[in-house]
Amino acid sequence: MFETISIAEDSRGVATLTLDRPEKHNALSAAMIGELTEAAARLGASATVRVVVLAAAGESFCAGGDLGWMKAQMTADGPTRASEARRLAHMLRALNDLPKPLIGRVQGQAFGGGLGLISVCDVAYGAEGARFGLTETRLGLIPATIGPYVAARVGEAMARRVFFSARLFGAEEAVRLGFLAGAVPAEALDAAVEAEILPYLSCAPGAVAEAKALLRRFGPRIDEETIEASVAALVNRWESHEAREGVEAFFGRRAAAWSAKV
Repeated sequence: MFETISIAEDSRGVATLTLDRPEKHNALSAAMIGELTEAAARLGASATVRVVVLAAAGESFCAGGDLGWMKAQMTADGPTRASEARRLAHMLRALNDLPKPLIGRVQGQAFGGGLGLISVCDVAYGAEGARFGLTETRLGLIPATIGPYVAARVGEAMARRVFFSARLFGAEEAVRLGFLAGAVPAEALDAAVEAEILPYLSCAPGAVAEAKALLRRFGPRIDEETIEASVAALVNRWESHEAREGVEAFFGRRAAAWSAKV
């Protein structure tokens, strides 16, 4: 039984995987990371599921890392930090390699790890007014474990616009960058997702799975070496004085030492 997510499957074989921590804006906790990994395995192995929709309950899609999880990383040792970063990376990889079409349904906020989740979807649609951002550098951190998926999704040229500036951007820019296939009014979001689902219901499921796997082979390499490099980069950054200052400033509700007074 899941506590942070839910799964519902309709009679057509369309499964909706819902992030279900609305009171926390669906921030990624250790529990949610584990449950998403398990859900990916279940959905991938299901003989009845043909399409998966990644959705979220409440006002936000995913506000990034859970604050409790972030606090724990500040006091953890290097091996523990590496283990936690590796769990996040493997969750993203499990969703990225899911042998079913994965369609994102995005509303509200999608920051940090939320953009990582969007990046592992095969296609995503967002509600107009949604806000996005890779905000890690504002905290003295870097978008490391999600980095390979962001780069694969939008390409280096587009990623350079938002990967290290921490600036927020809207749904229309998310479309231009390549994170979203379209931005629609909130009341039209379900219809946009449904229109994306329908063609798959006329396709051979095995052929869809093999075509997706083949495309992954042709795309940017995201293998164990890449994942370990992202883990090492994040652990090194967590151990930096900037990370300690940035996270302490965030929890202390004050400006970090490097913040310009504007």
